Amino acid sequence: MKMKQGVAAITLLVLLGAAVYEFYRTGRPSSVPAQSAKIASSRQAQGPIVDQTPLLTAQRLAQMPTSAEEKPLAEEALRLADHEMDLAYAAAERDAEAHPPALSAEAKAIEERLKKSEDALDADHELVARLTAEEAKATGAKKDALHDQLVLATAHQEEHQDEVDDAKEDLERAGGDPKSRIEAMMQEHKASSAATDALHVTVSAATEERGLIHRFGQWLALHHKQLLLWKAKQEAESSAAALSAKHNALEAQIDARKKSSAPSGGQAGASREAASGGNHAAPSHEESEALIKAAKQRATDQKALASDDKQIDDQKQLAENYGNWIETVAMKQRAVIHGALNGASFILGILLIGVFFDSWLERLLGKTSLDRRQVETMRTVTRVSVQIFAVLFILLVIFGPPSQLGTILGLAGAGLTVALKDFIVGFLGWFVLMGKNGVRLGDWVEINGVTGEVVELGMFHTVLLETGNWTDSSHPTGRRVTFTNSYAIEGHYFNFSTSGQWMWDELQVVLPTGQDPYPIIDAIQKKVAEATTETAKQAEQEWQRAARTKDMSSLTAAPAINVKPVIGGVEISVRYITRANERYQLRAKLNQVAVDLLGQKAVLPEAAPASTPSST
Repeated sequence: MKMKQGVAAITLLVLLGAAVYEFYRTGRPSSVPAQSAKIASSRQAQGPIVDQTPLLTAQRLAQMPTSAEEKPLAEEALRLADHEMDLAYAAAERDAEAHPPALSAEAKAIEERLKKSEDALDADHELVARLTAEEAKATGAKKDALHDQLVLATAHQEEHQDEVDDAKEDLERAGGDPKSRIEAMMQEHKASSAATDALHVTVSAATEERGLIHRFGQWLALHHKQLLLWKAKQEAESSAAALSAKHNALEAQIDARKKSSAPSGGQAGASREAASGGNHAAPSHEESEALIKAAKQRATDQKALASDDKQIDDQKQLAENYGNWIETVAMKQRAVIHGALNGASFILGILLIGVFFDSWLERLLGKTSLDRRQVETMRTVTRVSVQIFAVLFILLVIFGPPSQLGTILGLAGAGLTVALKDFIVGFLGWFVLMGKNGVRLGDWVEINGVTGEVVELGMFHTVLLETGNWTDSSHPTGRRVTFTNSYAIEGHYFNFSTSGQWMWDELQVVLPTGQDPYPIIDAIQKKVAEATTETAKQAEQEWQRAARTKDMSSLTAAPAINVKPVIGGVEISVRYITRANERYQLRAKLNQVAVDLLGQKAVLPEAAPASTPSST
């Protein structure tokens, strides 16, 4: 194993060990946070608040995706926030009644105008009621007069009613109408309660999505929810602390008021004597009003203290509930991290197996006696194959198994069909080549302008041993040419080895100047005709059968001679028909005849029949 591979293997082993450790650590079961008895027992839903932040926070958290373990916590948060806001509204209403705002000069003028309008409106009500009763009893002209007075009084009544409404709105805008503030507060309370009652916590269906990408998305969603819960918990704790400070301040104020208003010893004795029936004078009206006001103030303060205690308790329970909710979400986060670490372990294991397999394969190929190029080829092929499979498995772990498997397979099949079109057409072309008019091993063919002998015929490729042009030497060049079998479907090819494959060949002779060409032309034409008579007849017959008609008189396979002057003499060209596999023997014999004629030999050798090949 090389140094680079060793370092990579050690690193992957360390990472794999860490992932396995975290996998088992996060997989340990942890107990679900126990709910307090108070949370389990009290489920009353009441109403909203003045500062609606706690209730709005609970509503927003309850509307988020919620599991079955989180549902009771969300419902408890809504109940506590709703109850706390109910107490806050009640305290705000008491405070508005007990401490009306100080009126400004403008508000006082509006209040005075409102009082006058209300007095006038009350007088109008009495007048309209009286006139209505008198009209019902009157008759004749008196009834008509009372009716007119009633219409006028009703108009004044409507006018004064508009003045009252306008004065109330002006006073409310000026901040001098505590009754309107209380009514608006009650309306807000009612609307908030209706929104809370209409909200129901629903459990989201748990969908188990595999893949590191989905795990990461789940973790982000849970992390965001946990941050919101931490913020809500801190807000509840801050509200509890603020209410505690307010409670302590009010309690100190009540104690100070008690100490300042405690009667002296003589006053206490006089009070006791008055209580025992002494002849001391009774308290004055002003003193009685002061005592009543003090008693009411003490009662209001005690109610405020009790309300603060309840609100503090609700806020503390709300903070505790959010803490339990945070623990539940943290458990789900650990489960998601557990699954992610499992996937990471698979990825590291795949990489580690790939590294060791590559090293083992390198050692194995190093011990073989194959050629160096073959070894490198096998090493490259196996390495690429291992890498492809490793990448596919890693992508499967990262993205998870596809949900729409049928659609994905269809799209993948369409893509592979387009990408592998040549291979598919080549495979179909192999069946065409296996047919009657196909190609066999050893055939002499021409494919896409390349001529040669078929030495290999596979399912996808055809291999030729290239030769020269048919009109040249036709000897092997030593090159192997490979074609995809798609040429059998998309293109064309020539096979010179099967029955009916004829070709025209040519014999060229140059006669020097000064020699009579005609005897030699006649002799050559005669010998060529004798040598190709049988083959010409067979060619014409096969052409007629191939065309399936007897109207082939215009086609002939007889030799044709062409004479033309060239520099230094006369060129004689004779074209004749021959079989592809006999052309060399026939050309050699005709060349021998031409040489003998040019040498003025007496006897020309007899040309062998075209069907009997002879060696040259």
